[in-house]
Amino acid sequence: MTPEEARGFSFLPEDKLTKLMTVDDVADYLAKPRSWVYENWKQQNIPFRKLGQALRCRPSDLDRWLDEQGAE
Repeated sequence: MTPEEARGFSFLPEDKLTKLMTVDDVADYLAKPRSWVYENWKQQNIPFRKLGQALRCRPSDLDRWLDEQGAE
């Protein structure tokens, strides 16, 4: 048992970690201007979460959102 495990911490293996996407990452992924993402994230229900003042999105949530857009 590692000291971290003994204190009740558990860490995900590096291959299980997912980098959260920034507004710039999402804009690049959607091939939209950054301004479009900021102007439309609430109206379009882009799956951002606010972390302090920053917007972040899980890649899997964005892919699911994109799939839902095609179904409408």
